[in-house]
Parts: sequence; structure tokens; C-alpha cells
Amino acid sequence: MKNIIEMLENSARKYPDKQVFSDADRSVTYSELLNRVYSIGSCITDLEIKKAPVAVICERSVQNLEIMFGVLAGGCFYTVIDSEMPADRIKTIFDTLKPSAVIASDSCLKKAAEVGGNIKVIEYGKAASHRTEMTKLLRMRSEMIDTDPAYVLFTSGSTGVPKGAVVSHRSVIAYTKWYADTFDITENTVFGSQTPFYFSMSVSDVYSTIYTGAELTVIPKTLFSFPMKLIEFMNEKRVNTIYWVPSALGIIANWKVLDYGNLKYINKVLFAGEVMPVKQLNYWRKKLPDAMFANLFGPTETTDICTYYIVDREFSDGESLPIGRHCDNCDVFILKDDGTLAQNGEEGELYARGSFLASGYFNNPEKTASAFVQNPLNNSYPETVYKTGDLVRYNENGELIYISRKDFQIKHMGYRIELGEIDAAAVAISEVSSVAAVYDKENDSIVLIYEGGQKDTEAVFNALSLKLPKYMMPQKVIRIKSMPHNANGKTDRKWLLENYKNI
Repeated sequence: MKNIIEMLENSARKYPDKQVFSDADRSVTYSELLNRVYSIGSCITDLEIKKAPVAVICERSVQNLEIMFGVLAGGCFYTVIDSEMPADRIKTIFDTLKPSAVIASDSCLKKAAEVGGNIKVIEYGKAASHRTEMTKLLRMRSEMIDTDPAYVLFTSGSTGVPKGAVVSHRSVIAYTKWYADTFDITENTVFGSQTPFYFSMSVSDVYSTIYTGAELTVIPKTLFSFPMKLIEFMNEKRVNTIYWVPSALGIIANWKVLDYGNLKYINKVLFAGEVMPVKQLNYWRKKLPDAMFANLFGPTETTDICTYYIVDREFSDGESLPIGRHCDNCDVFILKDDGTLAQNGEEGELYARGSFLASGYFNNPEKTASAFVQNPLNNSYPETVYKTGDLVRYNENGELIYISRKDFQIKHMGYRIELGEIDAAAVAISEVSSVAAVYDKENDSIVLIYEGGQKDTEAVFNALSLKLPKYMMPQKVIRIKSMPHNANGKTDRKWLLENYKNI
């Protein structure tokens, strides 16, 4: 298998009339999905482009998924854009991506036109009803190889410019096989999808669904504000597997929703994206004693995950949950600052290697060269490994324990965020002369502290909201007369973090 579309075609042959994707408004069977994918792919072949980036601007829905696979069928690769993202940030992404076309749903056509400039904008309905041209599609497929890009997923960048991880068909296929085998994803699995399709966690649910003949239902975001309705929705859809960020699981636990309603079908609870508090995990385990629980860990640059831990023992509320061991076909190792391998209990940076790795960053050779490097433990032949920037250590059980980020990158609401990108957006605001974004880990709160003539913190917040997506917005904005500096003359972020409540 060399192309993701082969996974869909195989399942469509086995389960043509079985439902594959659904949202609050509609559903599609495998055969219906494949036919629509062929139509969208045929529309793209009319553009006479190949192995080119195509942006997708669409609400989180079945339509979004159809477009993603349609782009792949047309011999190109996709980038899903958050439809609620500020126009300025989309334009920044487009400056790097330079998409050959944008496919948008009806509700997102206006935004697509606003950010697209001279880029061709294709309406979903037009693409989905295009006449299928299998000769063109098969010819395009025959020219593709498994290392061709499948998608580019943009994450926060320290310089204020988002960076796009390029993930190939081979990486997705290799990763999906591991995920499905490890967590026993089958044609009987029904996923309740929580994560956006521009977030790497969605890759696991979406692609293991079409690989195995499973089913995925898109859970409306609004239901997480009404947990009892969320439970009802999941039971109605017979959801038996969830892969959510811990903050979403925390909503259920903190409100003790399962004291009042049962999740009738859930047998697997997987989570990733941020540290899972054991207190909330213990609530879930108490309410679902027969379910499998697993902590997954990894960056976008390893497709989604490079280590995992299936919870196999009891933990007290104050303990740290391991991130476990490496995935099959994705090895990891820990290097100390002196370049030597860390021994048990020693802290160091996590490196990953194997078929799960992204190819690098789109149109960004400098960033690629700094993160995707020759294996420092191997001088015999070329071997690329990825420097994750995560500090970890092995515990007495030989399990990996996450410690923190090595740089200013944080995990917040399930997203990896470069505080430097928040800084860059804030310092561009008129009259703001100096800024420092810090992360209060204990309260899971981003705090922006700035120096300058603009006294109205609300105005600064509002200006930021036009530049940053919601998940990157600070929870607090504080004005300071002058920034503190450390002995090296740098902004003393440590002091700000320890004292911002008293400023």
C-alpha cells in the first residue's frame, strides 16, 4: 500500500453500505464517501496540478473530511484551516504554503475569498458534484509514491510565523497500522471525534476509521458546554471509543457528569495533547472500570504519537502518569546536554526516529535542518531523527516520564504553542513596546505582560484576537511600567511568572 486512498477503497469494497462518517446534520456510507472523493479529486485534476498544496476552509463536518480525501485522490496534499482563525493568521500561513487552490464550504466561501487573494477558490458543492474521471485519477495515482506529502499541518512558530509539518502517505499508513493494531480498532469501533481536523490528534481517529472499516461521528463542539446532552448524543450514536484532549475529559470529571448519566458503550478512553491530571483520570476509571485507558504522547512531527502507556495500575491523585514506551516501528531515545545517552532517572531531550516522522517543515529549510538532524548516535550512514524539544526521563519501571518543554513551547488546551508567536503578535500592536508571554502551568493559564503607552488592556486583548486563534489567546493581559531583566540582559520571564499576580 502506497497511497492513503487505497485504505478507503479497500474498506469501501468490504463495507459499501456501512456508515463511515457522520455529524449532527448528515452521514455518509463508505460507497457514498468514495464516490464523492472521486468527484472532488476529478475536479482537482482539471486544475492540471499535482503534488501541490490545496487549502481546506470548512467547519468541522463530514464535508471537511470529504474534501480532505478528495484532495488526496486528486494527487495533491491538503492543509486544513481553522474556519474561525483570524484572517491575518491565515494569510501568514498562505504566505508560506502558497496553495494552488482553496476548497471551501458554502459558509466559509466569504472567508476563503477574503484570505485567498488571487488563489482559485472552489465551492464544495461544485467539486462534490463534478463528473468522475477515473482515467485521470488512476493516471495521477500511478505517478505518486508513498513518500509524497499527504498533508501539511501548521503549528505555532517561535518567530511569529506558523511552521508547517509535512507528513507523507507512508508515515500516515505506518502510523495508522500501529494505532489500529495496538488499540484493537476494528469495523465495530465507533469513534466520538472531539479534536479539530487541523490538529494532529484527529489523524488517529480519521485514518484508523477508513483503514479498518470503523465509524466516526463528529461531536458538535457546543455539546461540551452541555455535558448531559453530550452523554445523550454519544449514547445515541453508540460511541464506544474516544480519543480526546485531557481538558475535554476534565469537563466530564469536574462536573461529575457520570454520577448522573452513563456512557453505555464506551470501552476505550485514549487521551493526548497535554498532561492528564490523575485526579480526573481516577474519576473516569471508577465510572468505567472495564474500559481501556491509555496515555498517548507525541508531536505533530511524528504524525501524532511516538510513545504510549496503557494504564495498568492504580495512581494516587498527586502522581504523574507515565508516557510509557516507544510505539512499534517508532524508536525513541534520550540525550543529555553533553550528547550522551541518559541512564535511568537522568533527564534529557527526547529524540524520535522511524517511519512515523514528518519529512520536515514546508518551505522552511532552516527550521527543518535544526529539528530533523542526523542521528548523533550513528555516524555510519545517513539517518534522520527528530529532536522533540521535550525533556523526559525513565522511571524505575523503565517507563518514560514527561518533565517539561526545553524551550518556550507549551502544551495548552491540547495544542503545542510557541509563546514567542504570542509575543510577536502582541509587540506588533501600536504603542506596545515590549512583551513577555508566560505560562502558569499550575492554573493552565497563559499570561501576557506588556510594556508601553497603551493602558487599556482590553484593547490589547481585542487587538490580539484579530491575530491569534482562540486557543492561543492569553487568559490574562497585564500592563507593566518596565520589564524586569536578568543578569544576561534578557527579559526575566521566571520573575514575571513567579510575581505576575502581584504586579
